[in-house]
Amino acid sequence: MAARLLVAAAATALILSALAIIGCASLKTGDGAGAETGAVYEGSAMGYRGIIRVRVGLDQGIITEITVVESHEDRNVGEAAIEELTDLVLMYNTTELDAVSGATETSRGFLEAVEDAIMEP
Repeated sequence: MAARLLVAAAATALILSALAIIGCASLKTGDGAGAETGAVYEGSAMGYRGIIRVRVGLDQGIITEITVVESHEDRNVGEAAIEELTDLVLMYNTTELDAVSGATETSRGFLEAVEDAIMEP
């Protein structure tokens, strides 16, 4: 019985992951003026200790800046992870990154908030 539950849970997680990827396929580019000069979008997601809200600047599909507007994460661990991930997102222009060890939920929340900001509804 436990094996069946494990297989069912794994299949559900795989399906949900595939749906999330399919549903988040296109970047926002702003309106006509925003696409040329850059646009700013906000997104949020749940971190380890609460909501993480970010403001993300985009210029022609390139992530140009990320500002954390709200975070309740631990200063020594969570905030350090957010700083590291901010640098990596800007460097590689993607949120497809591994979580920072020791701050997995904060990492996931931050990356999801950035995705929420940049993806089409």
